[in-house]
Amino acid sequence: MTISVEAYARECAAQGLRGDYHACQPDFTVEQQYDYSAEDQEVWRTLCDRQTKLTSRLAHHSYLDGVDALGLLDRIPDFHEVSERLRKLTGWEIVAVPGLIPNEPFFDHLANRRFPVTNWLRSKKELDYIVEPDMFHDFFGHVPILSQPVFADFMQLYGEKGAAAVRIGGEQMVARLYWYTAEFGLMQEEGAPLKAFGAGLMSSFSELQFAVESPDAHHVPFDLETVMRTVYEIDKVQRAYFVLPSFAALRDAFETADMATLVARWKDSPPLDPSAI
Repeated sequence: MTISVEAYARECAAQGLRGDYHACQPDFTVEQQYDYSAEDQEVWRTLCDRQTKLTSRLAHHSYLDGVDALGLLDRIPDFHEVSERLRKLTGWEIVAVPGLIPNEPFFDHLANRRFPVTNWLRSKKELDYIVEPDMFHDFFGHVPILSQPVFADFMQLYGEKGAAAVRIGGEQMVARLYWYTAEFGLMQEEGAPLKAFGAGLMSSFSELQFAVESPDAHHVPFDLETVMRTVYEIDKVQRAYFVLPSFAALRDAFETADMATLVARWKDSPPLDPSAI
């Protein structure tokens, strides 16, 4: 790893981030430690109950199928139990982490079909917004769609090719791809209404409605090169949402992309303004 667990723990503490990084293994995983309080369980059910009222009509059917197959809503999930179900569907499993982890172990986990999920949950006071990704964002947002075989293949490929792109200076470019697909991706299959699948939308009460239903949302047809050139903002409603025609379009575009050529062509160029594309 390019940074030790100890050094990363110090960085996180200095930034005021939550999570016990001192308990990490060298790959930045920890035990889930299923000892959640009654209040934690109440927060989980409150978040799930509120959000599923929206996802039931605004989420892509593959996400909803994943929720049904994995069983995520009635209590805080046991990562080992869910991993057993997920492995049977797409060969993926989930691993507990204390929060954000460095790029190198993150890409390595994805390349080996392991999805990192934060092992702590936001408080009652943070139901509407939290700066750091917590278990609700990571699990409720990301995990169900990993039951979709084509998207699951893309995520493994992202781990493999993303790590290689970072090594040649493409960190921002592959981060944008993840942001506009895995976090804020939309889907409109032929003859079907617009739906959402990105985790940032699945776990956000207000932005999910805005992205799918608002006439003010800026919808852009998916193009890999454009996505990788378009800047994004972490703490604001997105100024553009890229719309896929299928998961196969995403996987195939990334699989066939010559990342070395794309990174060399665009890494030093000014990024695109999402409002102007």
